[in-house]
Amino acid sequence: MMKYLKFIPVLLLMFCVCFQYQSEAQTIPKERLIALTPEWEGERFDDGRPRVPDSILERMEHVTIEEAWGIIREEGYHNQFEGGKWEILHPEEPIVGRALTATYTPARPAVQKQIVDQGEEAGRSGPPNTWPIDMLEKGDVYIADGYGKVKDGTLIGDRLGNTIYANSGNGVVFHGSSRDREGLSEIEGFNAFVRAWHPSFIQEMMLIGLNTPTRIGSVTVMPGDVVLAKKEGVIFIPAHLAEKVVDQSEVIRTQDTFAHQRVREGTYTAGQMDTEWTDAIEENFENWVEENTQYLKEEIGISQVTIDSILDD
Repeated sequence: MMKYLKFIPVLLLMFCVCFQYQSEAQTIPKERLIALTPEWEGERFDDGRPRVPDSILERMEHVTIEEAWGIIREEGYHNQFEGGKWEILHPEEPIVGRALTATYTPARPAVQKQIVDQGEEAGRSGPPNTWPIDMLEKGDVYIADGYGKVKDGTLIGDRLGNTIYANSGNGVVFHGSSRDREGLSEIEGFNAFVRAWHPSFIQEMMLIGLNTPTRIGSVTVMPGDVVLAKKEGVIFIPAHLAEKVVDQSEVIRTQDTFAHQRVREGTYTAGQMDTEWTDAIEENFENWVEENTQYLKEEIGISQVTIDSILDD
């Protein structure tokens, strides 16, 4: 019996945290969210989420999954990519934005009643599955863990999809299902990554977490993470690393574009391009960047910031 007593403080803490979340209608307190994202030093939303600048999000659209994955792994983040089976509304269109999270669990009547009651006290309207949508701001991506439920687990249809796009100008990533694929596909600019499509309505699910840490497959997602979803899957980039990802990826992409062109031309061999460059190659690279500035910006998605940094080295 004594060996279990050491767990009592931990259990009490977990109870207090869960009760605090419920008293705030499933949202995490602002100060707690700030404490969980301490490395972010920039602007935050009123709810405490890191507000990565729009300029970084615009540049992120050109970043590949591989580039982002390699850069954040070097910083110790090894569990930020979720691949596997995704049903993608528009496979050729990436989703990029700031995560606003929701967590659903199987319904339990007494708990579900308290969630609804607390939501009403907090001034929320409509059923709980609309509450995350009401919180969305421009540039957000609605991220939801629906524990993989398909039948009766459809978190949105085309009506809510229209509202999501009106509020965020963006799409969704669900570890769960959606309905109305045909209707959603008609919303210009909207995209969705879901586990499956199903014609049923949402039933026997409850919103247990809103704007809290959540899980998408093998990833822990924090509110404010930068979401990059492409055909390969979805990577969740910690907010404080977003600028580093776009900066380094643009340098890598510029170097790769130069190397591919010079190998095709026969100027250098593949071996020369895959080892440390000589001073002569570096000089040739900088001259090439200066001559191809417009091409790099318009066709490859390289920012003027990165071009200037290369030329100033």
